[in-house]
Amino acid sequence: MSEQNNKPQQPQEQDLNQLLKVRREKLAALQEAGKDPFQITKYDVTHHSTDIKENFEQLQGTTVRIAGRLMSKRVMGKASFCNVQDKPGNIQVYVARDSVGEEPYADFKKFDVGDIVGIEGEVFETKTGEKSIHATVVILLSKSLQILPEKYHGLTNTDIRYRQRYTDLVMNPEVKDTFIKRSKIISKIRQYLDAKDFMEVETPMLVANAGGAAARPFVTHYNALDEDVKLRISLELYLKRLIVGGLERVYEIGRVFRNEGLDTRHNPEFTLMELYQAYTDYHGMMDLTEDMFRYLAKEVCGTTTITYGEHTIDLGKPFERLTMIEAVKKYAGVDFDAIADTAEAKKIADEKGVHYEKRHEKGDILNLFFEEFVEEHLIQPTFIMDHPIEISPLTKKKPDKEGYVERFELFINTWEMCNAYSELNDPIDQRERFKAQEAALAAGDEEANTTDEDFLNALEIGMPPTGGIGYGIDRLVMLLTDSPAIRDVLLFPTMKSLDK
Repeated sequence: MSEQNNKPQQPQEQDLNQLLKVRREKLAALQEAGKDPFQITKYDVTHHSTDIKENFEQLQGTTVRIAGRLMSKRVMGKASFCNVQDKPGNIQVYVARDSVGEEPYADFKKFDVGDIVGIEGEVFETKTGEKSIHATVVILLSKSLQILPEKYHGLTNTDIRYRQRYTDLVMNPEVKDTFIKRSKIISKIRQYLDAKDFMEVETPMLVANAGGAAARPFVTHYNALDEDVKLRISLELYLKRLIVGGLERVYEIGRVFRNEGLDTRHNPEFTLMELYQAYTDYHGMMDLTEDMFRYLAKEVCGTTTITYGEHTIDLGKPFERLTMIEAVKKYAGVDFDAIADTAEAKKIADEKGVHYEKRHEKGDILNLFFEEFVEEHLIQPTFIMDHPIEISPLTKKKPDKEGYVERFELFINTWEMCNAYSELNDPIDQRERFKAQEAALAAGDEEANTTDEDFLNALEIGMPPTGGIGYGIDRLVMLLTDSPAIRDVLLFPTMKSLDK
C-alpha cells in the first residue's frame, strides 16, 4: 500500500465518512423493520408548493398531498418544522406527534436532510404568517445516502456543479429556473413555427458525408455495415432534400456535433435549429427571424427590452441591417469595394496587422477584417448581409454583385445568433462550389466540405427558390436567461473525464 494511502484521515474527512455510515445504518434499520423506502412504488400528489401558496385562500383548511426533498428540519420535542422542496418551489411543514402518531413521529425525527418525503396534511397559516401544511401523514419515499452541500454556502464550485447537475438543481433554485425557461423557449419556438405552417421533421445523426457547415466532424465506425460514418455537423443537406420533395416549410431542432474546442460559447455537442422555406429568400428569413426573436422575448421574458450582463438590449426596435463591406468600412475604415484583388487585400491586411493564410482569397480576408474589427461592436441586434462567396459554399450568388452571395448572420451582444442564405439551388454551380471546398480541404482546411453526390442528385431533380437559416439554440437561451456561459444552459455539458 502506498505511503499516501497510509496517511491518517483528516477530521473533516472522518466526520463525513461517519455521517455517510450513519445514513446507511438508518437505511439498514428501516429495511430490517420492514419499512424499506425503496420498496415504495408510487405516491399520489395532489398539489405542488406554489399551488398551495398561490391559491391559499381556496385551499386553507383543506387536505393536500405533496412530495419532495427534505431541505431542512427543526425538531422541538413533540413538534417539529421542516421545509420540503418540489419542482416549482418549497413549503414549510409542521409535524406534531399528536397529529401523525407516536411511532411515525419517532421515524420522522430520524429523517435526514436530502430524503424524499411524502406529506399529507391540512393547509394553514402560522402565527408569523407562513403558509404551511399541518401534517397528518409523513412517509419516507426515498433515502438519501449522500450529504447535500451546506445550506448557506450552497454549491458554488462550477466544476462540481456541471458534473453533478442533479445536486446543482437541488441546491440552486435559479439553475432550475434557467432550465425551465430553456424548455419554454423551445416550446414557444415550436408554437411560433407551427402557426406559420412549418413542419417539424427528424433527419439522420449518423451520416456518410457531414456537410452543411465549416466544422470538423467526429468520426465513428458502423460495425453492421463495416463503414466509417460521421456525426452530423449541421441539419442542412437533409432538410433541403425535403424541400426538393415538396414539403415547402420544414424545421428541425436537434443535436449536432463538432470536434472543436470548449469555451464560454462553444460545446462540441449542442442544439441547432434549422428551417427552410420554399419560394422565399434571405430577406424573408430576416423578417421571420426579427419577428420570432421579438415574440420569444415577449413570451419568455415579458418584455422586448432585456438585460444581458452590463448591456440593455432592445429587441423591440427594427434590427440594423449592414452589408459585411459596410460594416468593415464603418468600424475598420477599409472599403473592400475599392480593393481590386487578393494581392491588394493581403497588402492592406499586412498594414492592419490582420493575420491570414496563404490560401486565403480577397473574400476570406474581408471576413477576417470583420472578425477582427467589427464583431465586438455589435451589441444591439444587427443583420450582417452579403458575405463573400469564398466563405459561403451553399449560398446563392448575388445577381448584381460578383463575388458575393445572399447570406446574413444576426449578431446580438457580439455573438453570431444565426446564419441564413438564399439557398443555392443550381446543381452545376453547387458542384463547382464543392470542388472548391475539396481543394481547400486538400490545402489543409479541415473544416471544408466534401462533395455529396446524393445531394447534388436531389438538386438536379429540382429545388425551388428557398430561404434557409440555422439558429444556435444554446446561445439564444444564454441571451434570454442572462447566462454567462454555454455550460450554464446545458444540463450535462461536455467535461473532461476525472480519470484522465
